[in-house]
Amino acid sequence: MARIAYILLCHKDPDAVILQAQRLTAAGDYMSIHFDARAPADAFQRIKSALDDNPRVAFAHTRIKCGWGAWSLVQASLYAIESAVDAFPRATHFYMLSGDCMAIKTAEYAHRFLDENDADFIESFDYFDSDWIKTGWKEERLIYRHFFNERTQPKLFYAAFNLQEKLGLTRNIPADIQVQIGSQWWCLRRRTIEWILDFTRRRRDVMRFFRTTWIPDETFFQTLVRHVVPGHEIRNRTLTFLMFSDYGMPVAFYNDHYDMLLTQDFLFARKISPEAEELKSRLGDLYSDTGVEFRISNEGQSLYTFLTGRGRIGRRFSMRFWETESSLGRQRELMIVTCKKWHVAKRLLHQIRQITNVPTIEYLFNEEETTLPDLGGIQSTLWKRTRHRRALMRMLFDYYETDRLIVCMDPGNLDLMQDFFTDRSKTRLLEIQCKFTEEYLIGHAMRVGLAGEQTSQATLDGLIPTIRNDIVYESDLIRDANFEHHYRMRETADLDENMHALTQFLTIDTDKARALAETEYLFAD
Repeated sequence: MARIAYILLCHKDPDAVILQAQRLTAAGDYMSIHFDARAPADAFQRIKSALDDNPRVAFAHTRIKCGWGAWSLVQASLYAIESAVDAFPRATHFYMLSGDCMAIKTAEYAHRFLDENDADFIESFDYFDSDWIKTGWKEERLIYRHFFNERTQPKLFYAAFNLQEKLGLTRNIPADIQVQIGSQWWCLRRRTIEWILDFTRRRRDVMRFFRTTWIPDETFFQTLVRHVVPGHEIRNRTLTFLMFSDYGMPVAFYNDHYDMLLTQDFLFARKISPEAEELKSRLGDLYSDTGVEFRISNEGQSLYTFLTGRGRIGRRFSMRFWETESSLGRQRELMIVTCKKWHVAKRLLHQIRQITNVPTIEYLFNEEETTLPDLGGIQSTLWKRTRHRRALMRMLFDYYETDRLIVCMDPGNLDLMQDFFTDRSKTRLLEIQCKFTEEYLIGHAMRVGLAGEQTSQATLDGLIPTIRNDIVYESDLIRDANFEHHYRMRETADLDENMHALTQFLTIDTDKARALAETEYLFAD
């Protein structure tokens, strides 16, 4: 059966460290602790005194001062790992933790999971080909030597970098090493750990290289695992659940996140807020529990994005500098159909194509798979379509050789609608308002990842009113925008009212409008 040696890097809160070690080792697992040498000596002594008589706890054989982005974090990890390998010969797996991590599954579940999955769990993406690094330095982290800490010695750090860059003092990556990158929170099998330790003793050239890279805790283990382990034995993911805000800051979890955390397909979560006393107590008791069933729904990230997005009141309506030249043209008419029930808008577009022969395009800013002509790559991703929306739309007008074009957008795309309405072309908007049953809203939540098959009824009961209010809120925002040519079809309206909206929106005669309004099953789910 799996037995886990937890590698804990920490620098504060000795009482929490003691409690974490006691809870994790009580279930039969082990822990090796590196407590930052920068921390007060009495704090480390308190930890040592409390845990010295616990045979399942070891301490890194050497304590060093650690700094963010520096080699010291990797070196501290290696010291703790070496101590764990020597102290715990029965440990089958080694799991990297911080003091902000807590288990969100039982030991029983974790052991069974690792027994059933004979693999190493570590994010390990190609350093140069992946987009793991979103902004900032990329190759500069590797090809220049970084001797100083960027946070504590910023002047020396950047002076050394600028001098090397000016003099062209770059270096080569070791020829047989393909650098990888990923999260530093990994879980590796004992065999893999022993291979890595052996590698560190044999390949001093690689060790010298990584010692002067920047943020090596995101590349060192990630690279070496790929070097020593066959690819089919690596699961390119972490078992620690963590989320980041739009500003790149870790999201903290609080007392009311307990149920959500337990439904995620992970063994631990990070970061648990220091103020979340109830959450820490409940999760602490959870690890040693038995017979607990977990219903995995995994909607945490999408639910967080949805709920935090609702709280934002500022939106960007003005054009960016690269969009100012991208007018669609005065003589052209862009007609936007917006509806939260995408299948309803698609049915209407299908009928419009049959009756009016006007080119129509479905949710091109919302669905990656929307059928579009090859326009030289600008249409290849949602990000490109959105960023270069005016240029894209102009090219679509040219491709279809038309001055009239109909597109679908989600009601949440208010910023796009606003942008198109400021263009010199004539823009019209048809808003289709539908009724939403509870069953439909549950299905919608599952389709967009806010809920899963195993999401509890209590979670759904709290989520459904929020989604319903969000739909109303989006419609109110569209109404408040006061678009000049804004027409509405409503599921609850009579035939004449919807005919009138279609006549004005499409500038067609009443017979054609009637045929469209009478579309069979138009509003059906």
